[in-house]
Amino acid sequence: QVQLVESGGGLVQPGGSLRLSCAVSGSDFSFAVMGWYRQAPGKERELVASITSGRSAYYPDSVKGRFTISRANAEKMLYLQMNSLKPEDTAVYYCNRVSSRWSWGQGTQVTVSS
Repeated sequence: QVQLVESGGGLVQPGGSLRLSCAVSGSDFSFAVMGWYRQAPGKERELVASITSGRSAYYPDSVKGRFTISRANAEKMLYLQMNSLKPEDTAVYYCNRVSSRWSWGQGTQVTVSS
């Protein structure tokens, strides 16, 4: 049973930064394409960053230049550095494989507000 545990969320002012972490247990994710997703109230879950085993990253235009995804395979950890945060980044953030997704974790709430 794979378990995903996200952490690092919180309340931050516009323009601020947060670093999210995701701990993966129960599976070797070294070769998996991993992603960070977010879901805002009333909206569908969307992919905000992905990273291959070779550390090639993808970002949609909405976060490009502000978010950076990284991974530490030996520690089974996934990270998301978020800078220049905007109110529209407010959402619950989740990590998971990009394809053949595992069961979702509880997510971590990010609130960007003054």
